[in-house]
Amino acid sequence: PHGDRRLGTQMKSTGEAMAIGRNFQAAISKALRSLEQGQADETALRLASERLEQATDLRLLGVLEALRLGQPAMTVAARTGYPAWFCDRLGELVALEQELGQNPGAVPEQGLLRRAKQFGLTDQRIAGLIHLDPQRVREHRLAAGIQPTFKCVDTCAAEFDATTPYFYSSFEQENEQRAGGGAAVVLGSGPIRIGQGIEFDYCSVQAAAALRRQGLEAVMINSNPETVSTDFDCSSRLYFEPLDLEAVLEVCSVERPLGVVVQFGGQTAINLAPRLERLGVPLLGSPSRSIEMAEDRGQFEALLGRLGIARPPGAVTRDPDEAVAIARRVGYPVLVRPSYVLGGRAMDVTHSEEELRHYLGEALRASGDAGGEVLIDKYILGLEVEVDAVSDGTEVLVPGVMEHIERAGVHSGDSMAVFPPQRLRPEAIAELVETTTRLALETGTVGLINVQYVVHRGRVLVIEVNPRSSRTVPFLSKVTGVAMVDAAVRAMLGQSLRGQGLRPGLATPPPLIAVKAPVFSSRKLNSVDTVLGPEMTSTGEVIGVDATLSAALEKAFLAALGALPRQGGALVSIADQDKPEGLPVVARLAELGFTIYATAGTAAALRQAGVSVVEVNKLHSGRPDVVDVTVGGQVQLVINTISRVATDEMLGEESQSDSRRPVRDGYRIRQAAVQRGIPCLTSLDTAAALVQALESSQGGSPPRTATIDEHRRGAPQVVPA
Repeated sequence: PHGDRRLGTQMKSTGEAMAIGRNFQAAISKALRSLEQGQADETALRLASERLEQATDLRLLGVLEALRLGQPAMTVAARTGYPAWFCDRLGELVALEQELGQNPGAVPEQGLLRRAKQFGLTDQRIAGLIHLDPQRVREHRLAAGIQPTFKCVDTCAAEFDATTPYFYSSFEQENEQRAGGGAAVVLGSGPIRIGQGIEFDYCSVQAAAALRRQGLEAVMINSNPETVSTDFDCSSRLYFEPLDLEAVLEVCSVERPLGVVVQFGGQTAINLAPRLERLGVPLLGSPSRSIEMAEDRGQFEALLGRLGIARPPGAVTRDPDEAVAIARRVGYPVLVRPSYVLGGRAMDVTHSEEELRHYLGEALRASGDAGGEVLIDKYILGLEVEVDAVSDGTEVLVPGVMEHIERAGVHSGDSMAVFPPQRLRPEAIAELVETTTRLALETGTVGLINVQYVVHRGRVLVIEVNPRSSRTVPFLSKVTGVAMVDAAVRAMLGQSLRGQGLRPGLATPPPLIAVKAPVFSSRKLNSVDTVLGPEMTSTGEVIGVDATLSAALEKAFLAALGALPRQGGALVSIADQDKPEGLPVVARLAELGFTIYATAGTAAALRQAGVSVVEVNKLHSGRPDVVDVTVGGQVQLVINTISRVATDEMLGEESQSDSRRPVRDGYRIRQAAVQRGIPCLTSLDTAAALVQALESSQGGSPPRTATIDEHRRGAPQVVPA
């Protein structure tokens, strides 16, 4: 939310969508739908329309808003530099919207309604313009015989028949799609974005392959041209359509599938499941009742209470005042979590009533589809663990348990994860497997399920359940050798785990250690702070595999950072609450030969601990200061942990009302490090893991490599990297 939205020569996007239509208006409307950005903030839209000269990610929406406000298309073209032809076409789209809005409360006459559909307007958009229920618009449209036809993109340029055609919807007469019945529809994950990345496309591809191995046609719906799921040989038929309710319903009306698979498309697909089922579309795998039981915070809390499963204390609410009362009852800090979101969107740890009220508005908006319901629970700083499992509805297979290196409070997608767990006692692992099995069976899960836990002082507490594939499924499938997606698809088709040759329960871990590490694009996204928190910010991930944890960590850090800081200087700023744990980590860095730089307060603590340190000035306290040291080449590593309570001695002094707002020294030093490609760690757990990796590589020889299969067999034939 605090990033620089301006576009320039530096790429900032994480993904893209593609749409095909019979005219420009239809194509651009479908492309905007495919971005899945929801309703833009009115203030942001107004500003974008006033600043058309400035290229931002909201510029196209700003152009549409400016046209709605009456600016001539030629004026908009002159201000933006857009070719006039495009502005004229967008003006025609806006004029149609305004024509529709002239008769609020009345269903448009047939000719106007057909034109609206030919321009790509959804039933929901039309309903919003005329202030009617979308279902009434849909029913009227179908009664008038206004239905989409599907056109084929001829991948063979008419030279011979295309056997794997791509289809797109239009509102013309001829329908070029003749199939129907006997197929299964797989919902893809749409454009890659933070929180919903290529991991879900991996699952969609594996699901399509599994369906075809079982003798079914696999029909893929996706809008991302850059993914494997939209390759010509991945599915039996591909529909380049937005992943929204109307588009999926229209594809199902012509395909008449045996069922729709929603578990592998991330949150986008899962959110469609209840509405699809209510409208008569069969789901393969977990029914929508199971999905709602896990995704809806209120139902989930009731489920845990009924089963007697421990969880952090808290409650669900839709009312801001009640949320404040819950926080007072359980005690700050609290974690605010909306329903039906992915990537930790709008989640936050708040430490005061002021912070809680500040973030509640965003959290309630994020869970709008769930009626604005949020969960307020006690934030517990413990060891975070997650479990992926496959259920056939009767028995459950747990391929593996993963522990996070960073403690709870950092989003699972931004945390480093280790398999198998290194710090959990056997009885804790047994409890994790038993609880996961109970949750899968009680929710009626058929297919994949992901459960996240926090282990605090020996107690296992459930954080949340995800009734779908998670971003760790590709990681766990590769390192364990368990084809999780294939097993899940076969379970959806009625095959038991035992019938597939799989033994329920916890799978025996292979003789290897694997580390999953996040990759961030901070250098490309100006003004985005690098402090880790409950909302995901990483854009990718890597794996390190070896026989020991230290070697696996070294490989993971090498892959994520490109090179390890093996010598030079380390600028360190440790918040007061982290000093007992942080000082020994810094001492280990000094033993590795690093020159330690720190500001006055941290330097004093280090000297008292017997660590040699070079004291540097804070900003505006004399030169050279912390930024001078960072940009001057003396520093190859930055460790900066922050505190919610600002103190004079910590580098990362933050605003008490909003710790994520970039202010003062801490933000400046983190930005300086990022822009110069210097690793900047804001979690002591990550820093300790990096030091462990550096200690293991002291010999200077490069890591040795072997295939994952060789590691799984336990006798890798290693070769030099």
